[in-house]
Amino acid sequence: MNNFLFVAAENDAIPNCKAGGMGDVVRDVPRQIAERGDRVHVVVPSYGRLHQNGTLMTTLYFGLRGQKYKAELYEVPPKREFPNIHHYVIHHPEIEAGGIAHIYHDDPTEPFFTDFVKYVVFCSAVAEAIKVKAFGELNVVHLHDWHSSLVLFLRKYHKDYEDLKKIRFVYSIHNLAIQGIRPFADNYSSLQNWFPDIPIDYAGLKDPRYQDCINLMAVGIRLADAVHTVSPSYKEDILLPSSPPEFIGGEGLEKDLQQVDKEGRLYGILNGCNYKNVNTEAKGHIYRNTVKAIFKWLQEESKKYKADFLAHTGEKIMQYVGNRPKFIASSVARLTEQKFYFFKRSPETFEEILEHLKTVDGIFILLGTGAPEYEELFREMSYKHQNFIFTNGQSESLIDSMYLESDLYVMPSLFEPCGISQMLAMRNGTPCLVHHTGGLKDTVEHMKTGFSFDGTTFDEKLANMLVALDQALDIWKNDPTTWKKIKTNAKRKRFTWKKSVDKYYQLLYKL
Repeated sequence: MNNFLFVAAENDAIPNCKAGGMGDVVRDVPRQIAERGDRVHVVVPSYGRLHQNGTLMTTLYFGLRGQKYKAELYEVPPKREFPNIHHYVIHHPEIEAGGIAHIYHDDPTEPFFTDFVKYVVFCSAVAEAIKVKAFGELNVVHLHDWHSSLVLFLRKYHKDYEDLKKIRFVYSIHNLAIQGIRPFADNYSSLQNWFPDIPIDYAGLKDPRYQDCINLMAVGIRLADAVHTVSPSYKEDILLPSSPPEFIGGEGLEKDLQQVDKEGRLYGILNGCNYKNVNTEAKGHIYRNTVKAIFKWLQEESKKYKADFLAHTGEKIMQYVGNRPKFIASSVARLTEQKFYFFKRSPETFEEILEHLKTVDGIFILLGTGAPEYEELFREMSYKHQNFIFTNGQSESLIDSMYLESDLYVMPSLFEPCGISQMLAMRNGTPCLVHHTGGLKDTVEHMKTGFSFDGTTFDEKLANMLVALDQALDIWKNDPTTWKKIKTNAKRKRFTWKKSVDKYYQLLYKL
């Protein structure tokens, strides 16, 4: 029996520990591994809250900032029990909850200041837990994004963690754009402050652009035994330099990635999607679920500042309860540059989409929270356009209804390492309209399972997005046979975790 450890910032197998797609991966891959008869331990930070109904397994002692630190390792109950999977959190007062999903901090003046602190403490505790065999004898440690890469730094540079070199370490890149860059020195949240006893290997750790900083994404890429991107096309994209906004590629780390590729350590393997025990909402509840979610949010103190807007959205929805639109286009996403840059840069294009939808008595429903300027843009649009419904919050049952009842799912990501939303929509037989990039290239085929757009310039991309939308609306309206075929093809597509994990074993884990 092989013994695995997964180390990440998120894990959707336990309650309230997810901000994005990484949480899904860290939930689903261990289940596949366990089905093969191997054992998996999954560890995440407790963020001051997730340890509360856990069982204390051990106290970990390690050095940081020239002082003795101690952290606690708790085993915690998952949402659903599976044999051979154990879930843990590491608790320490400096591992705080942030404002984003009660996980990440968003420090306006010094990005990653607070997150660096909490993930240093977390990774040091994880390295110590591996050393004292808190998870038993491990064969593979699978790290996810920059939040976990300091374990590799300790494995290479810290004399107490030499033994970690005997274990195979795999590093997954979920979002290359977020790199965890911090100064080497002269700052509380710097490498030297936390590890004063380790001589700094500037050449091995530095960011390619900011020579006085460590880049933790680069640390993961440079020091892991295997590096993994979450789709084959995204792997190809990141080997090239970015030239925004036309193309988002290696984000300054393309030379590191080219080097790793040359050494045969870089693999692009598409994420899977869950097709078992899926929660499904009853059909026909999309408007009811919107109203329910809005009433719930209106009662929350934290939503007071947007009470007017929520009431406006509720009023709009009520009009559609008895008089249903014929066509629903929808999007569910965090409101960020990655997901909606096209609409922020060109609100006129979004307004044109709404005009085109009017021709088929269609509406656009968007659900999400995120960057204030994006929330503001979509709130303004909602006041202005009758057929745009912006549900500015998070609701699992409403999200399920949107995937189930939309006619077209819209995903105009500027870049997309893999994307899960398009898979969830397709699972319900909903065709998607996507930007032909990264994982969206690997999952949506134009005019076969959905619709895609591209272009050599930004303006060309915008124009082609409208062309693709018109193609979709035209087929829906005038060619029901082809529309039905596209829906059926989308529903038949299977991106299974079994297929992906077969490749993990062969290429990443070398088992």
